[in-house]
Amino acid sequence: MAIQSFKTEDCIDEVFDKYKDMVFRLAFSLVKTRYDAEDVCHEVFMRYIKRNQEFENEEHRKKWLVKVTVNCSKSIFLSSWYKRTTGLDESLCVYSDEGTSEMKIDIRNALLKLPQKYKIVVHLFYFEEMTIKEISEALNIKESTIKTQLRRAREQLKVLLKGGFYDE
Repeated sequence: MAIQSFKTEDCIDEVFDKYKDMVFRLAFSLVKTRYDAEDVCHEVFMRYIKRNQEFENEEHRKKWLVKVTVNCSKSIFLSSWYKRTTGLDESLCVYSDEGTSEMKIDIRNALLKLPQKYKIVVHLFYFEEMTIKEISEALNIKESTIKTQLRRAREQLKVLLKGGFYDE
């Protein structure tokens, strides 16, 4: 589905339909709970509507949504409410209930254990299929830093997943 207009007010429903899953998955990978991810998703699209700007192209819109999702996810951890509560066990949190196998759950749990800066780049690179250059532009981080973070994330995942299906 190609969105014809780059103005916010012209295509809110289409943009929501196209990007809601991406925004939710990215938020979930950062905040770890479905409910917080839903809150972030709502906040991102509310900001999108309030901003009411014209984007240069579809890539510009996507990068803006990624950046706002990351920022809203980070703000969850800064809230006084979050600091005073205890979250659910991370192993209960999965992206979806469809086809969850032991291997998928192990990988998701390992991803949730990564530091936030690694979760962001891993998610954008592997799940949203963004290039290193696109990630760099969306997060305003050097490409070399993105490459280093991906390498370090892979090394940590290898250690976290050692001893299961994933040994070579």
